[in-house]
Amino acid sequence: IKQTPSFKLVSSVSTLFSMPERRPFVRLPTDVYPVNYGLRLKPDLIDFTFEGKLEAAVEVTQGTNQIVMNCADIDIITASFVPEGGEEINATGFNYQNEDEKVTLCFPSTLQKGSGSLKIDFVGELNDKMKGFYRSKYMTPSGEIRYAAVTQFEATDARRAFPCWDEPAIKATFDITLIVPKDRISLSNMNVVDRKPYPEDHSLVEVTFATTPIMSTYLVAFVIGEYDFVESQSSDGVTVRVYTPVGKAEQGRFALEVATKTLPFYKDYFRVPYPLPKIDLIAIADFAAGAMENWGLVTYRETALLIDPKNSCASSRQWVALVVGHELAHQWFGNLVTMEWWTHLWLNEGFASWIEYLCVDHCFPEYDIWTQFVSADYTRALDLDALDNSHPIEVDVGHPSEVDEIFDAISYSKGASVIRMLHNYIGDEDFRMGMNAYLLKFQHKNASTEDLWECLEQASGKPIAAVMNSWTKQMGFPIIVVDQEQVHGSDRVLKISQKKFCASGPRNGTYENCPNWMVPISICTSEDPSCTKMKVLLDQPETTVNITNVAPDHWIKINPGTVGFYRIQYSSAMLESLLPGIRDLTLLPVDRLGLQNDLFSLARAGMISTVEVLKVMEAFVNEPNYTVWSDLSCNLGVLSSLLSHTDFHEDIQEFIRDLFTPIGMKLGWDSKTGEGHLDALLRGLVLGKLGKAGHKATLEEARRRFKEHVEGKQILPADLRSPVYLTVLKHGDSTTLDTMLKLHKQADMQEEKNRIERVLGAIPAPDLIQRVLNFALSEEVRPQDTVSVIGGVAGSSKQGRKAAWKFVKDNWEELHNRYQGGFLISRLIKLTVDGFAIDKMAAEVKSFFESHHAPAAERTVQQCCENILLNATWLKRDADDIHQYLLQRKAPPV
Repeated sequence: IKQTPSFKLVSSVSTLFSMPERRPFVRLPTDVYPVNYGLRLKPDLIDFTFEGKLEAAVEVTQGTNQIVMNCADIDIITASFVPEGGEEINATGFNYQNEDEKVTLCFPSTLQKGSGSLKIDFVGELNDKMKGFYRSKYMTPSGEIRYAAVTQFEATDARRAFPCWDEPAIKATFDITLIVPKDRISLSNMNVVDRKPYPEDHSLVEVTFATTPIMSTYLVAFVIGEYDFVESQSSDGVTVRVYTPVGKAEQGRFALEVATKTLPFYKDYFRVPYPLPKIDLIAIADFAAGAMENWGLVTYRETALLIDPKNSCASSRQWVALVVGHELAHQWFGNLVTMEWWTHLWLNEGFASWIEYLCVDHCFPEYDIWTQFVSADYTRALDLDALDNSHPIEVDVGHPSEVDEIFDAISYSKGASVIRMLHNYIGDEDFRMGMNAYLLKFQHKNASTEDLWECLEQASGKPIAAVMNSWTKQMGFPIIVVDQEQVHGSDRVLKISQKKFCASGPRNGTYENCPNWMVPISICTSEDPSCTKMKVLLDQPETTVNITNVAPDHWIKINPGTVGFYRIQYSSAMLESLLPGIRDLTLLPVDRLGLQNDLFSLARAGMISTVEVLKVMEAFVNEPNYTVWSDLSCNLGVLSSLLSHTDFHEDIQEFIRDLFTPIGMKLGWDSKTGEGHLDALLRGLVLGKLGKAGHKATLEEARRRFKEHVEGKQILPADLRSPVYLTVLKHGDSTTLDTMLKLHKQADMQEEKNRIERVLGAIPAPDLIQRVLNFALSEEVRPQDTVSVIGGVAGSSKQGRKAAWKFVKDNWEELHNRYQGGFLISRLIKLTVDGFAIDKMAAEVKSFFESHHAPAAERTVQQCCENILLNATWLKRDADDIHQYLLQRKAPPV
């Protein structure tokens, strides 16, 4: 699964409450296992039910008179077992354990060891919860509302479509037949091998698909609906199709191009061919995640797959490229070799989240995507992992309700970051050799994290398991403290130590059982900032390193490329020598970004003053790089949100205007010839920042262009829409909101609807904020997008935050029911409450969720409460100093 990008928020003081008791959980018994599922399904797209017939070839490994399977929201009508060459035995009872989503089929006599066939007739519901076998609403080009039947089985929802052994290690082959209206398209993992009229009803057809390879249940998929498609072949002969809503086939071309380039890239990288004859990528209207890697039939949100050359912005193209890269990587890493249990989910997701960047860098080198990785994934993971309520990358998962909770930034972003660090430590050639060995050894089977370490260790000769266990089995990461001394004229001695970094600052007292990491540390000097001068593996609390031939006036930088997963605290002299490298751009972009980001998080943890960071931020005045600005902008957003709790919020807006004005003037409003992808991203970012902060000239120009756009005189280029919409709303009234809602209604493209939904919350008047919140739950907004409307309100102002939190509390039943656990509920909670900065709010949030249980979001609630307390502490500690600094910046020189 690729999640949708959440708004980047900083996360994390002491643990407020302990984790609840874990639910008892037992995996399925092993006395009967499936070899092949013969599955026939007949969905009813009017009544939203389906009929199913399962005929599974099974192996009984020891005599038993019952078969235990997974089953949820399904009614079994009849079940029987036919031993090979024997008489049919009818089941005498079906005992449902609803809590554990299991059913026990009871038989009157013992099923003997050997092969047999299990037959089950059953019925189920096409639900509207975006999981299992569900319905998705769409509108035909003529304006009629219809429904498609689609699937989302990861992690544990195949059991909602058919009774099965729904555990990743219990693999089997699948023969799927769908009985569907003859005017609909039906797809599954494999190619169609037969299509014939259904004898009982001539408006239906019976579509049979080829037998799948051996695979896990969570990767099975089927879709029945109305779609157009574009098709191509990859250079290695795989048929690739992108399915789009009817009339929008052209919007599938970009994804098609990415997919056809990506398949041969992965084949070459893994040295293993793509194992199926075809792959379909399909846009689904109602979809909770960003996308899902079902083998041979990858499902996507419309915004993660469709690109309209006229109406899609640069960031959408980049997002589509990343998501396609992510899901196609899973075809090998996850589908061909599958994790043994959900504990190893991180390996699936962390790996795909790392390699999607490798793939996009191959397809679109002009995106400078690895620098963006640092801002999008690496810093986000560091922020979350500095909390006391973080968790290790590898979490023991028992009960299925615990699985949803680990689809988070630790599994994905920290997972990807430590794999990037590992790849850098091993080197590309050995890494690929180890990967190839792993895929060949475990293809069509299941593996655990340890299996991968073993293959990489054999390929590289390095202590991979020992190094990596320190990063995956314990939560958190170190702060590397560095000091230096010049000796013998041209030698530099570095004293390097590590201790756990905590968002709440250094802990007092001695560290008896202080965690240690095995930290690959690289060092470069100003002589050649792009070249690593020395590498050490820090496996002790501290060490000294001697670097020869460093002139006294040269600087030394730890972690060039910002690859190691840690924060750095330099001595003040070392930091002083590095700061000019920001202003004169001698430090590489990714290192300028990393330096600023480390300082910001040290300030939040109370280890340096926030004023020091503001001074460093002012040194970025000549900064040309999009990603560096993006990270700065994020951190200033966090600060602005924090200071919205004070009476000098306007002063930080002025600071933002001063910092962003020079780059805004330089870029201007219109793209110039020869500009590329990153210029488009930077312009949107800077204009949005200036507009939101109330920069007069930007606001006036945004209003002028918005008026022309609405009147149809001059349509806004896609890259300018978000910043313009945001600016006019932030300084707008009820007429502005009416106009935006009208644009939303008229928009034919989901991307444009989402673009508007995300910024509506910027509207300032309390009664209009309420209108936006009510709109979030209306029919106008797709269920999965409600979260970003409410989040947009909470993230826009102090007023919005209060209103959004009240709204979530008032509508809790409906929201919780809509997302049924699932990670969207976690995201909703985080977006709504993470920005508070008053101690009593932490208590209020905690008490609300004690009486309104959200099992899939328990950890998120704890992290949010911790963040609120951290914000409150930060505000008390630094607010006066920040205020003084901002005032003194404005004072005329004496």
